[in-house]
Amino acid sequence: MYDFTANPDQPKSEFYADLLSAAQALTEGEQDGVANMANVAALMWQLLPDLNWAGFYRMVDGELVLGPFCGKPACIRIPLGRGVCGTAAASAESQLVEDVHAFPGHIACDADSRSELVVPVLRDGKVIAVIDLDSPLPARFDEDDKAGIEELATLLSDRI
Repeated sequence: MYDFTANPDQPKSEFYADLLSAAQALTEGEQDGVANMANVAALMWQLLPDLNWAGFYRMVDGELVLGPFCGKPACIRIPLGRGVCGTAAASAESQLVEDVHAFPGHIACDADSRSELVVPVLRDGKVIAVIDLDSPLPARFDEDDKAGIEELATLLSDRI
């Protein structure tokens, strides 16, 4: 049984070190990428405050396809370059969006989303998935969140 908790009063660097440690424990030695994405999506949902969606889109045949997540039903397929996820996948760069309504081409799967953080997961320099976090709060994510989720993406690059 896993029992992960987070201290909301700790500095974000410590919080993300704890999140990374928990993700490592959940995925270590497991070869099934879908199982690992499912557990990490649940972990992010449990530990990160103020989210309304947390999960993955996988790169399949040149487009993003919905992977394991927690939240409301979501768009199933996203073309590269479209929306925040498609932009992150096409550019292989994280996207930190304070106001999704101001993002050109934003795809509104959940009308309650106000801010978004999308981090590509790279293997051998190629995007294999993206981690997508949505919040109903404007400007919910900052550079510390981006750095922490980028570390998580690096950990998962050979586990999903």
